[in-house]
Amino acid sequence: MIQFIVEDRDGTRRPVEIPEGMGLNLMEVLKASEYNILATCGGMALCATCHVHILEGEDKLPPVSDAELDILDTLPSAHANSRLACQLRVEETIEGAVFQIAGEEN
Repeated sequence: MIQFIVEDRDGTRRPVEIPEGMGLNLMEVLKASEYNILATCGGMALCATCHVHILEGEDKLPPVSDAELDILDTLPSAHANSRLACQLRVEETIEGAVFQIAGEEN
């Protein structure tokens, strides 16, 4: 099982546990876990409505792609620890990470 923590917009933290090998991205897991993530573009890294901040574990994640960086650069609320949840695969690299859902509720 892969375990990580999600902090909702109201500051509530909740552990999430996903079986290994599911092939999902973080956006899909957040939506399935009933977090309010719009994900307008369906995971194509085009809309940034799945913007998250990495509060812990950023150093273990894969680097930001050029496409993801291009979209993050358009967000006034983006920080150095910002990522798009659609671009993060749920695999052992996110074990123990803490993600904060960014932006306004959709």
